[in-house]
Order: sequence, then C-alpha cells, then structure tokens
Amino acid sequence: MPRTIDWSLTKDILNGITVASLIFAISVFIPFLGSFGIYFLPLPIIFYRLKLGRGNAAIIPVATFCVMALIIGNISFELLFFFELLLTGFILGELLELGLSIEKTILYTCCSVIVSAIFCLVIYSNMINTGIFEMISEYVAKVLDMVVVIYREIGMPEEDIQTISGLLETFQYFLVRIIPALTIATALIIIWANILLVKPLLNARGITYPDFEQLKTWKAPEILVWGFIASGIMLFLPAKPLLVIGLNCIIILMTVYFFQGIAVVSFYFETKQFSRLLRFSLYSLGFIALRQILIFIVSLIGFFDIWIDFRKLENNIKNQEN
Repeated sequence: MPRTIDWSLTKDILNGITVASLIFAISVFIPFLGSFGIYFLPLPIIFYRLKLGRGNAAIIPVATFCVMALIIGNISFELLFFFELLLTGFILGELLELGLSIEKTILYTCCSVIVSAIFCLVIYSNMINTGIFEMISEYVAKVLDMVVVIYREIGMPEEDIQTISGLLETFQYFLVRIIPALTIATALIIIWANILLVKPLLNARGITYPDFEQLKTWKAPEILVWGFIASGIMLFLPAKPLLVIGLNCIIILMTVYFFQGIAVVSFYFETKQFSRLLRFSLYSLGFIALRQILIFIVSLIGFFDIWIDFRKLENNIKNQEN
C-alpha cells in the first residue's frame, strides 16, 4: 500500500525552513538589521522542535544550513556562526521540553553551543592549515581594517583616522583575547532572548512550555559578587595575563547582572502597570537606539540590586513566611 504524505507536517517543515532562511538572508543582506536578525534565527527552530518533535524538526536546521551554504558559497566564519545559531535553537528546544529550571536551561544550552563551536573551529582551522589563534587574529584584523575604511568613506577627518589606526594594534591584542567572554556573553543573551520570545508563540498554539518561576523576581547567586570583585582587582595588576582574565570574567559576570537588571526593570514595568505596547516600545527603542549604553546601565542596576534590593524581595519573602 503506497505511503500517504502528511501535507500538514510537510507544510510546517517548509514554513520553518522558509522563516529561518529569510531571517538569515535579512541578517546577511541588510546590514542595519543584521545585528538584530541573529537574535531571531533560533526562534523558528525552537518553535518547530517543540511542535513537531525531534526527528521531524531536525530537518529544518539541516535544510536551512544547506541554503546558507549555497548563499555564502564557501565554508567561512560567518557560516559557522549561523550554524551555531541553528544549533542553539535545536538544543534549546530539547532542553525546554525537559522542563529544567531557567538557570540549567540557559547554562546547558550555552555550554553545548560553546563546545560545538570549539569543535567546529578546530575542524575549520585544520581545513585551512592555520592555528585557531592565528585564524581569529587575522579575522579580527580584517574586520578592524574594514572599520577604518568605513570611517574614511563617511568622511571622518584623516587625523582622526590616523589616530584610530595607531590604536588598532593594541585594540586587536585585547579584542582577540576577550573573544571567549564576548562569545559566551553573546550566546547567553541570544538564549535568554529566545526563551522570552518563543513563549507567546507556543502559548498561542497551545504547545507545552516550561512553567518557569516569575523571571521578574530572578536574582543572580550572591557568591558571584566575590568573583566580580576579584576580577576587578585583576584589572589593576601589572601582569597582562591577569588583566585579560579579569576582563573576560567581568564581561561574563556583567552579562549575568544584565539579566538581573532586566528582571528589575520588568518588575517595575509590571508594578506601574505599563501596557504591553508601551513596554515593547521602550524595550525596542532602548535596544535599537541605546543598545550598548542600555546594556551597561541595566547591568549596573542588576549588580547593585544585590545590596539595594530594588524589588524588596527579602521583605516579601519574610512577609510570606510570617
């Protein structure tokens, strides 16, 4: 008896491939939106992983990766980066289905993605017969040279360009050495953002989603403060290796405190009864127009919340116990 085709399943798979490929195309061909598109690429993979199951949903990232390879045309850093985003979505879908805590879900996904990224870099470096450190240094140098070219094209005074060029070697030295922290920080933010973004999509389709505790009351473990203080001390020591270690640790810890800061902001938005539209507008405006400054300010809010307790969580806990 001939096997019938499940057109509903086929449609879902094609929709997933189309959406993921479209997000990829926007990220590559529209520079302004590219830096935002990467945050959304894991989203369709998570959604269809939880909707279709492991076997059927696995087709989507594999097919999307093939589309990416055809568009880019060769194996490159960019292709590896987008592959890791697809993998992030699939792993996150797996862990969301297990119903783990928010901390374990984010941590396990991040560790899995970082390990796979290192594995891919080792394979890629062997393919081009170049060490990983040299390969990353060359890539960073190429990106920095492109930045100088862009500054020249937009009409920046030549004196300023010469000053920037003179600082590139020092900047490259530190940038290459903090890439581990930048990679982990980026992975954490992408994972966290997709956990928040996928929830309304799943709820709208009646798909099971982990019952995380109220994220607006989330706090980082207090012991991390000592790690932050130790990392800060390293910045003032004369040894460059300790300075690099301190920078990496601070970047990662500030990302964790960014999550706590966002929880504080979300708590006050809800307390003051801001509408969803207003919240979305404020988040979007801050992320697009003041992204770097906003991340720094929110991270500071999260850091000082350890002592100030903006949300008065300790008082609430005591009142509930009484």
